[in-house]
Amino acid sequence: MKLRTATPASIAKIAKLALIVVCIFVVTIVAMQMTQKVSADKFDDQINALQQDIDNYNIELSKLASQSSTLQSTIAGLQSQAAVIQAQIDISQAKYDQLVSQIADTEKKIIDNQDALGKTIADLYVDDKISPIEMLASSKNIGDYMDKQEYRSSVRNELVATIGQIKDLKALLEKQRIEAERVLTDQKNQHLVLVAKQNEQQQLLSDTKGQESAYQQLSSQNSAEISKLRTQQAAELAARARSSGGGYTSLPGDGTKGGYPSYWMSLPLDGAIDPWGMYTRECVSYTAFKVNQAYGNMPYWGGIGNANMWDDNARRIGIPIGTTPKPGSVAVANGGYYGHVAWVEKVNGDGTINISHFNINWNGDYAEWNNLSLSFFDYYIYFGEW
Repeated sequence: MKLRTATPASIAKIAKLALIVVCIFVVTIVAMQMTQKVSADKFDDQINALQQDIDNYNIELSKLASQSSTLQSTIAGLQSQAAVIQAQIDISQAKYDQLVSQIADTEKKIIDNQDALGKTIADLYVDDKISPIEMLASSKNIGDYMDKQEYRSSVRNELVATIGQIKDLKALLEKQRIEAERVLTDQKNQHLVLVAKQNEQQQLLSDTKGQESAYQQLSSQNSAEISKLRTQQAAELAARARSSGGGYTSLPGDGTKGGYPSYWMSLPLDGAIDPWGMYTRECVSYTAFKVNQAYGNMPYWGGIGNANMWDDNARRIGIPIGTTPKPGSVAVANGGYYGHVAWVEKVNGDGTINISHFNINWNGDYAEWNNLSLSFFDYYIYFGEW
């Protein structure tokens, strides 16, 4: 059988193929980048516009919250909350559509690169079977031999680099698919909250029959019940503090209040709805903010967002939880009607923890506790490992 040799003609052929492949690869990359930029701009503009709508709805909501509560203002507040949630649903849809577009672009880029490289890889494989001695024998001189060796090495390096890029694209594709699933889950939760908010409005109208006097009586009863539940919750947390030795140091905290947005701090307690469906200046809103700030993956838990529901929410979607605190984890106390969550700032050498949290005294304020016993909390959620 006659062995294939690395003749000048074969080198020229491979060089031509390699040049074509490189050109295709470059054109593909540029075209994909331009397409992605146009698509990204379109979706980003839509998302930004919707976020502006949410900000405007929340401004109106905060105004209503500061007014004397009447049936009319309460109904208007519920409608504003529903509008915020609907805008959040629309943002989730835009993000999902954006991810679907990115997934399609990434898949096409992988296929195009694989097709373009196929022929070159095959030719390189055949030529790679030629021994150095055979290549030397087919060369005109030592310089020609060195050129062939250098060319072979160059093409091989290019292939290795491109294969690495394809692997990176596949990893990106998997990340995009996971993020799309998360956004879709958020959207489903948002829809459930929207339906609940609409039902709440209808129930209020049904209970009061549109009469202000009936509303005021119902409002008084609800306020008394909420006050009772809050008192019970405060007693639960105080009992936990006593049972854990009461050994913690309460600090005023840094001036930035853990980085919590100043706009939210300027509103009354529960004056707006944050991007994760929590009422602002609550412990859950602050902790959701810290999770998103640190990891960018806070789920939408509005409507299923009481603090003592967080560990079950995490289990349901596969977020790791445990009984060992870690810096950057979320501490969960399940006792009482509401429970409590906090951000773990530090784990100390003596086994105690330092935390930051909001609304421990039902005043919507920020606080830091140092040297707190672990027995104060039941679980820790590790969003950073999700």
